[in-house]
Amino acid sequence: MAKVFKKTSGNGGLTLYLGKRDYVDHVDKVDRVDGVVKLDPADFGDRKVFVQLACAFRYGSDDLDVMGLCFRKDIWLQQIQIYPNGEKPALSAMHDTLLKKAGDNAHPFSFEIPNNLPCSVSLQPGPDDKGKACGVDFEVKTYLANEKNNPDEKIEKKDTARLIIRKIQYAPSQVGAGPKAEICKSFIMSDKPVHLEASMEKDLYFHGEAIPIKIKIKNESNKTVKKIKITVDQTTDIVLYSADKYTKCVLNQEFGETVDSNGTFDNTLTITPLLTDNKEKRGLALDGRLKDEDTNLASTTMLRQGVEKEVLGILVSYKIKINLMVAGGGLLGGLTSSDVTVELPLNLMHPKPEE
Repeated sequence: MAKVFKKTSGNGGLTLYLGKRDYVDHVDKVDRVDGVVKLDPADFGDRKVFVQLACAFRYGSDDLDVMGLCFRKDIWLQQIQIYPNGEKPALSAMHDTLLKKAGDNAHPFSFEIPNNLPCSVSLQPGPDDKGKACGVDFEVKTYLANEKNNPDEKIEKKDTARLIIRKIQYAPSQVGAGPKAEICKSFIMSDKPVHLEASMEKDLYFHGEAIPIKIKIKNESNKTVKKIKITVDQTTDIVLYSADKYTKCVLNQEFGETVDSNGTFDNTLTITPLLTDNKEKRGLALDGRLKDEDTNLASTTMLRQGVEKEVLGILVSYKIKINLMVAGGGLLGGLTSSDVTVELPLNLMHPKPEE
């Protein structure tokens, strides 16, 4: 194993071990979370050791938690007791490796993540924002407590060890046909229209992959197409606690292609939406961020039949706009300028890695 992730509680009595931080949603099932907790029970007293896996929606930073209000809502939560007399799972190869790494007095545990839960998404904080980012996250936590579920029992931070993990989804192996859109637009002071057609080769692209867009223009009007502008918009729909939906532009690119009156254009223009060009945009949806690791724009949310939207917390979608900047001719000049626009849906995801 290349790397083991571990976190020790402030009191030194609990050390949480995980073999990986990314767990893949395979549509019909999700990778099992196998881990180990090493115990030093000298200061436990009568308290028991529990492990919890929680999927939660965080809509405010920790430093905003005031007067007992917590800006966090649990979507799903499961916890088990591992000491004393804890539940013992069937051991996997991951367990065997972690038990060797942890040494004596190590206790294995396992969690099954339901496949109807959202994937990890974080909203990009602003330059001055502190604390954890808003979004959907998964957290494995081991802690000391007298009872399993007592809301009145205060669990000390020093008696807790926690690690954030990610639930991610890979692109399906079968890619569908690409979308196509067209429009025919007429103008004031012009007898004939401008025809615009845009299409893509496939319906899904990977993060960082160049996206070629085939564009056909037939300009029968007496106006001139001055340039072509392509934008990519990300729409984030927060469905968990309110009907909060907003759109942010993640790419705005202009191409200096001109099409004169009675002229044509038939060519492919290429774009690549990247997070590196959007580092300052507060609230942009990103794939779940882990400490000290980079991430990318959030993947498109793939809606599964029969799954309630509200369970998914945050829905992310993309669309591409192709816009012709058409300048007016004659004496009126810019007063009769207009735009010709079509939209194409875009799915952005991770490629499935090689086995």
